[in-house]
Amino acid sequence: MGCFVSTTRKQFPPHEDPVQLASQTYFSVSEVEALYELYKNISKSVVDDGLINKEKFQIALFKNGKKENLFTNRIFDLFDVKQKGVIDFNDFVKSLNVFHPNAPMEDKIDFSFKLYDLDGNGYIEREEVKQMLIALLSESDMGLADETVESILDKTLLEADTDGDGKIDKDEWQKFVSRNPSLLKIMTLPYLRDITTTFPSFVFHSNVDEGAT
Repeated sequence: MGCFVSTTRKQFPPHEDPVQLASQTYFSVSEVEALYELYKNISKSVVDDGLINKEKFQIALFKNGKKENLFTNRIFDLFDVKQKGVIDFNDFVKSLNVFHPNAPMEDKIDFSFKLYDLDGNGYIEREEVKQMLIALLSESDMGLADETVESILDKTLLEADTDGDGKIDKDEWQKFVSRNPSLLKIMTLPYLRDITTTFPSFVFHSNVDEGAT
């Protein structure tokens, strides 16, 4: 059966070859090929140019490319490793790799730190936590009173900012997350272990299962 699969496999550019990408990530070859079907569905949602821009990315998450969301923008920016405003298949697979259940916890913590460090200065500041919290609540169609948000921020900074300088560095974030592992639930997609027929709607809403065989 292996010989049959190898002779019928699509031809990919070297940097997008499933075998090569599987060797560089925690995905199997079949998982990378399933991701390719997902990638194709997303990339052709607006203009079929083989790339994913921010509008397509937002459509994949929210079914609405016009719904601006800081959380979505931050993930897109981190996936757009070449900073060209688009995500190619290589970027897509390697960026999703950090969400794999087998990816090291250190990588997940590092990605989550970058997610909250909006200005990239190496620290998570109170206002950045507030902006991300509001964005996450908005994504979930939840609303909290201003005083409740401020209370959450106070508690977060009190626990995480151990040196009391008003900001959270990477070491403080790592210790904070270690004490509060639920913060990393977003960083693990358990169904990635069996992605050959489906893909979790947690990150992308897609009909990839209809295109995969």
